[in-house]
Amino acid sequence: MINHVKKIDYTLFKHLPNGLAVKQYVNQQNSKRKSTENMTITVATTIDAPVESVWKFWTLPEHITQWYQAADDWHAPYAENDLRESGKFKTTMAAKDGSASFDFEGIYTRIEKYKIIEYLITDGRMVEVTFSGRGSRTKVVETFEAENINPPELQRSGWQAILDNFKKHSEKIVQSGKV
Repeated sequence: MINHVKKIDYTLFKHLPNGLAVKQYVNQQNSKRKSTENMTITVATTIDAPVESVWKFWTLPEHITQWYQAADDWHAPYAENDLRESGKFKTTMAAKDGSASFDFEGIYTRIEKYKIIEYLITDGRMVEVTFSGRGSRTKVVETFEAENINPPELQRSGWQAILDNFKKHSEKIVQSGKV
């Protein structure tokens, strides 16, 4: 279950000593508001690859830059990832023509290798990603709190497009035998 947090100041992350402090902050914020206030959106896919490979493709920066975009005219020229509780991540998403870019960043609140990744985005929303391996197939389910700027269906389609790109990237690598 995703912990709900409204809006926080990202500069707080720079001073937090560990993941426990982040969890305490999240719990404190949750107690101040109703859990139904934010809508959650879920996207999913099943990848023809074992969970160990899928995990690697999801978490290593050299792979993240190959799949983290929602449209063909965008790309991810930069990614960093400190995959541990209280570790930070950052992926730059940019239009290929140079007209726009932004950083998608946050801090990890829970990591269970090959099973679950939870993180807090800098705008205060929580995301949960689960990995369910079954032989040579892995189901990836991503649940995130909707933001209040774009319509939910636009958010769903954007996150699903990124997940679809992840599936294509993962299966291409596995099929090439370069795992």
